[in-house]
This record gives sequence, C-alpha cells and structure tokens, in this order.
Amino acid sequence: MAKLVAIDLELSAAMYESLARLVETETAFCVVDQRISPNLKAKQLQTLGATHLLTSEGEVALSAGTEVDPSVGVVMLTSGSSGDPKAAELSWDALEASARITSAALAIDTPSLWVPALPANHIGGLAVLLRSAFGFAELLWASDIATAPELGATHISVVQAQAVRSDLSRYKRVLIGGAKPPANLSPNMIATWGMTETGSGIVYDGVALPEVEVVAVEGELLVRTPTLFTRYRTGERPHALGPDGYADWFPTGDAGSLSDGVVKVFGRLGSVINTGGEKVWPEQLENILRDFPGIIEIGITSVDDAQWGQAIVAVAVADRPIVLEELAEFADAHVGPWAKPKHFVLAEGLPRTANGKIRRRALADLASTALEL
Repeated sequence: MAKLVAIDLELSAAMYESLARLVETETAFCVVDQRISPNLKAKQLQTLGATHLLTSEGEVALSAGTEVDPSVGVVMLTSGSSGDPKAAELSWDALEASARITSAALAIDTPSLWVPALPANHIGGLAVLLRSAFGFAELLWASDIATAPELGATHISVVQAQAVRSDLSRYKRVLIGGAKPPANLSPNMIATWGMTETGSGIVYDGVALPEVEVVAVEGELLVRTPTLFTRYRTGERPHALGPDGYADWFPTGDAGSLSDGVVKVFGRLGSVINTGGEKVWPEQLENILRDFPGIIEIGITSVDDAQWGQAIVAVAVADRPIVLEELAEFADAHVGPWAKPKHFVLAEGLPRTANGKIRRRALADLASTALEL
C-alpha cells in the first residue's frame, strides 16, 4: 500500500511543480479546495482519506488516513451536485490515457499551450495540469485569461460563467464543461461531457473520443473507457450490463440517447421531474428558459403537488420583473404544456458547485422555503 498526499496549495506554477514531482515519482495525491472553510476542509480530507498534507510549509503526516493501492494516481471528490460527494480513485494508467486521448483530439498545427483556469480539485482543472505533467502539452500561467492568447496561449478549459465573462475568441480550442453549455457556442468552443469517474470529458460536441464507448440502455448512458476510475474509497465501482452482454460498463447516472453516433445528455436520472405523468429534465428546460427576456440565470426544481404529483418551480436571477404566465407560455411554445412552471421564485443567486453545476438539493430547499413564506 502507498501514501496519499493532499496538496493544499493555491493554483500556481509552484503548485504545479509539486504536483509534477508527485506524478514523476508516482506518488498518489489529491487536491484540496482552497476556497472552503477549515471545518469543511477537514471533512473533505477525511472523505479523501489523505495520509499526508502538503502545504507551503512542507509535508506532514496526518493522524487519520487510509493508504491506497500503488496503482492509484489520484483520489478526487465527485461534484456532489445531488448529494454528498464521494471519493473516486483513478489509476495512473487511466490518468495517462485521459491526457493522451484528449490531447490528440485537441491537437492543432502548433504545440498546445494551455492556460490553467479551473480549480485543480475538480477533474476539468486537474486534467489541464496532467496533460502537461505527462508531456502532452505546456502551460502558460496568466492572470487575465482573455489576453493570454497574446502571449501564445492556444487552449483553455472553462465553465460557462468564465465563457460569458471573458472574450475567449482568440484561443484555438476552448473546452467548456461543468454545467450544461449554452446552445450557441463560438466556433472555437467544444462542449464536453464527462465526470470525475471518467477522468475528465470523454464526449466532445456529442461525439465520443477515440477508445471511448458510450451506449444508452433503458434511457441511461453507460460508458466503457480506459480513462475510467477504479473504485470509490467506500466501495467498488458500479457495473452494468451492456448491449454486448458484458457487465463491464459503468452506469453514469445520466439520462440520454445515442443516435447515429451522436450522444445526447438529458440530465441526471435522479433529478427528472414527473409532472402530470410527463417527464421534464431540469437541465433541458433551464437551457431553454435562459433565453427568456430578463433572465440572467435560472434553475428548475419541483415541489410536491396534489394535482400534478410534482409541480415545476423556476428559480431565477433576473434583471426585470418576471411574469409567471409569460414564462409558462415560453416553456409551452418551446417544449410543450407539461413544461410550464407552476411557481416562480426570484433569487439573488443559485446554489452551485465550484465548477458551475446547480446543487439540486439546495435548489429544492431554496424553492420550498420561498414558497412557504
């Protein structure tokens, strides 16, 4: 068994040097979120099972922790958007495969120069650093991501909020992940789908990357990929029976379909709303209602309802008064009558994870509390 080092350093060139040394020596590591409270940090270290902590003052042993198998390269918390996060173990082979496959898919006619712009405690941010650590790319550290192309930057990985705030048109490739991306992407932007368990994005603009297999079984997307995690710290990796008769597929928990090689993701199976016998995927409706005049950001949830079973609630940040009936008509026109929100809650902000995903449980609590007032 081997130690697991938790890197507790701000995203920087110095932090990357420490990470690269751990990769070179094949020392398992995890990355601590720099933005959380000390209490939450202690809880996350316990969930991760780190045996050592690396800070600017050096490396110290932790009294509580669980060693990992020598094949493990990274332990990372899942986003926990619909519940408590779990710690996933990814092997060195899976990490190298992810760096190799994604780098090949994103190659251009000049060497790739990436700007780290996402927290490394999330898979999208860590994947950028690992592409460099495995020798597939170089890094450029820039304080302003919009002007980094002037210094030679060619690639960047961002979440939607960053894409909205900054002009990224001069990059050759812009990966956008986390929350569901906007419908109309710039020509240089690539919408990704993947998760911590798949070692970063494995589907680009609806097409599975080479060596990645995606199928839909009874409405759930299953994957088989060399980038897949090995197990959770608390238990084995789930397996599902694929259409080929083998039970070595990973059930992602995402609903979707596959047609003519194009993967469509509807949303998390656990977040689907059944209203009047019809299924409504919050992510799909959010993507549509974002275009309603005055909406800055919007989240869809539900409350129990005697008539509908579940009644749709739209929780939004807006820059003008929103009339529920008009919002409902907009949903009807673009989806159907079953997608009409029955309630509207005006909020100052939506509860999100660090990589931009809506925290579904917190959104439901926010809506319930507001409607009880």
